[in-house]
Amino acid sequence: MTVFGLGNPGARYRGTRHNAGFETVERIAARMGVRLRKRCFRLYRRAVSGSVVLVEPLTYMNKSGDIARECIPEGDSVIVIVDQMDLPPGRIRIRRGGSSAGHNGLKSMIGAIGNDFIRVYIGTGRPAEGLSVSDHVLSRFNSADRALVDEAEAKAAEAVLRICGGERIESVIQWANS
Repeated sequence: MTVFGLGNPGARYRGTRHNAGFETVERIAARMGVRLRKRCFRLYRRAVSGSVVLVEPLTYMNKSGDIARECIPEGDSVIVIVDQMDLPPGRIRIRRGGSSAGHNGLKSMIGAIGNDFIRVYIGTGRPAEGLSVSDHVLSRFNSADRALVDEAEAKAAEAVLRICGGERIESVIQWANS
């Protein structure tokens, strides 16, 4: 199983809404006791634990798919973890397949590897009136929303670990929605 957490690299973007995927994959790595590392001249950070490969593309969100084929062992299943502003902060949604729903990171992944992968969405909420989508996803959470998103990231990490452990996706979806 290859698990991608999508986000933007660098301190400037740490803690922003768009980095919920990075934050969740880092939680998974911590739970597995592994560390994401960048290898020389590679545009991603990676960790391996058994049959699970964790990946953070360092190509920025909109080009996440650029390195996808390089990171996925042949025949491997894929999970992609992304922020989703159409969900309120603190909610997660899990599904197999579907469209990009306008999310440029997902659009890039679909263009690179096709549509048959599991998506784990972490709700980050809609922009305030007058705030552009770009400014919204690159902004940080207020303290109340940050607490909700921290809980959602922990739940998303648990859901991914359950899927990687062989639990049926339908059961994980039901658990996540309870």
